[in-house]
Amino acid sequence: MRTIVSVIGNGVCSDDSKNAKIAFEVGKALVDNGYRVMTGGLNGVMKHALRGAKASEKYVDGDTIAVLPMYDETEANEYADIVIPTGIDLARDVITANAPVVVAVGGGSGTLGEIANAWTLYRMVIAMEDVEGWSAKIANTKVGEERIYDEGFEDKVWGAKTAEDVIKLIQDKLKHYKMRFQGITYDGKRVKDVLKS
Repeated sequence: MRTIVSVIGNGVCSDDSKNAKIAFEVGKALVDNGYRVMTGGLNGVMKHALRGAKASEKYVDGDTIAVLPMYDETEANEYADIVIPTGIDLARDVITANAPVVVAVGGGSGTLGEIANAWTLYRMVIAMEDVEGWSAKIANTKVGEERIYDEGFEDKVWGAKTAEDVIKLIQDKLKHYKMRFQGITYDGKRVKDVLKS
């Protein structure tokens, strides 16, 4: 099974912007190295990451996945192979945040929300540093202290400057991310168990 990596970021950016260029390079490097690329399927960083994925010589049909906030699958950008029209609007961000790895390229408040969701879901988060937006502000920090991993493993939002950095981080760090979100807890108990008592 090939690992899916979400690329999140600005919904709007010009084709010649640094964020678009980095998104393209990240998407291409991911497929070059055997990963599949998932985005929110619309424009900006999402489009350029899928465009980069399709530019890889190792690209095969099905390597680009679009998880849309609306019901209309025709809203997906032209680089999406698999289109999932969720119809759940902003809640779709939890789906894109639940990939094993989430790579943020710039972004505004929506991207910040996806980063927070990925952190809560115990996913590996990588933030591009040399771009405009939230990823540069949050790179190499912790979103919270609630994540516990292998002994001696110091978790954080991993900062990356290049697509090559992203690949190296995934290869070196992903093995530590074994935990999965099991539901909201209250004093260490799952909410459904608290409600029963």
